[in-house]
Amino acid sequence: MESDDKQSKVTRYSGSTENQSIQFDDQGKLLYSSDGSDKHICENKNLDICVADCGAKAVVVVNQVGELKFRYDGHTPGPLDKVFNPKGIITDSQSNILTGDYNNCCVHILDKNGDFLRYIKFKFRPYRMCIDSDDNLFLAVAELNSSSPNTVQKVEFLR
Repeated sequence: MESDDKQSKVTRYSGSTENQSIQFDDQGKLLYSSDGSDKHICENKNLDICVADCGAKAVVVVNQVGELKFRYDGHTPGPLDKVFNPKGIITDSQSNILTGDYNNCCVHILDKNGDFLRYIKFKFRPYRMCIDSDDNLFLAVAELNSSSPNTVQKVEFLR
């Protein structure tokens, strides 16, 4: 997600041919942080591109033509009242967006328009996610205050 000049961008390819480069909003401002921080990316059924930008402390969603759809900076206060720190992002069969909040030990669930729906709270820090065809959420987790190895948790969440 980074270009040669260290400015982050999203690029769509068809085979080895670049079809689209998404880097700026309609005001010419960078969409994504350029500090070298982690960025996690997925695409929903609407072909929206969803990026969990750890450096910007935000989820940035653009539509299929690359226009900014919304920016989500967390729902406050978070469960632990800490700064939103998105790690990992995935969408479900309804195009809802789920992003792990490493600092608040939860997953934020947003609808496809960026409206906050709810949290799923945990006693661990979610940082990698996937959803199976039955909309079961699987999380790679780092246990708080523990020397135990990282684990994977399966979460069934109601819509």
